[in-house]
Amino acid sequence: MENKVLQAEEFVGERIDKFLSCRLEEVSRSYIQKLIKEGHVSVNGKPVKANYKLGAGDEISVEIPEAKEPDILPEDIPLDILYEDQDILVVNKPKGMVVHPAAGHYSGTLVNALMYHCKDSLSGINGVMRPGIVHRIDMDTTGSLLVCKNDEAHRILAEQLKEHTIRREYHAIVYGNIKEDTGTVDAPIGRHPTDRKKMSINHKNGKQAVTHYEVLERFGNFTYIRCRLETGRTHQIRVHMASLHHPLLGDEVYGPSSRPPFPGLKGQVLHAKILGIYHPATGEYMEFDAPLPQYFVDLLQKLRRKS
Repeated sequence: MENKVLQAEEFVGERIDKFLSCRLEEVSRSYIQKLIKEGHVSVNGKPVKANYKLGAGDEISVEIPEAKEPDILPEDIPLDILYEDQDILVVNKPKGMVVHPAAGHYSGTLVNALMYHCKDSLSGINGVMRPGIVHRIDMDTTGSLLVCKNDEAHRILAEQLKEHTIRREYHAIVYGNIKEDTGTVDAPIGRHPTDRKKMSINHKNGKQAVTHYEVLERFGNFTYIRCRLETGRTHQIRVHMASLHHPLLGDEVYGPSSRPPFPGLKGQVLHAKILGIYHPATGEYMEFDAPLPQYFVDLLQKLRRKS
């Protein structure tokens, strides 16, 4: 059982359920409602209901029961491996593959495939649900993803992520014509205030997020860009480009509500192309380049023909 103690601070007058949704970003709104209903949320030592409004000086206590993790089974799923040694593995993730198991996706994930390929050689730092996973990319994002095969490698590379010394370069196609050749978005990202499934620019509760972008090619109504991440927030490139009014082509969450202009396109056109790390055992700088997936190449050819 994990116990969190929070202070009302500037949230005086806010409903307890809304307050907890903002402060506990890792917990879904529906689970927060469940915790309140089952008496796991108290204010000043007394259980409260979801509509309780916070007062000055209130101390909020939240009990989060230990999660019951399902058994995750190895599955013989082909992997496009860019590099592998006894410490690390770099995979070129295909479109539509979920990285690690979660509600609704307990099979067919990258983790299921890794457990089959690596057997017992995966770091255990992130627990049963995320063995070997240091960072993640979205289901419909393709490209380079780093996997650790032991805990020491995981610790070293997690520190590199924290210190922003890992190079991560993405290629994307966005709506509209970006006028500047280069630019930087420096805007904090946090959970969307009303839609828990989305992230947003959040100056009040967000974490620092920096994306550098460069135009590679223009097609009138679309622009092909390269993005380099300084930080790695959830949906960072998708949120930052949407904030510039240039959402990613095919993005069903942050893009326009109308149908994508290319039939059959599913999900955002985003590819993790370059991954650069300092090897956890040797300290040598290594860079991996995942080639653009065929659907991305085909899109570029269509856009070049039209422009």
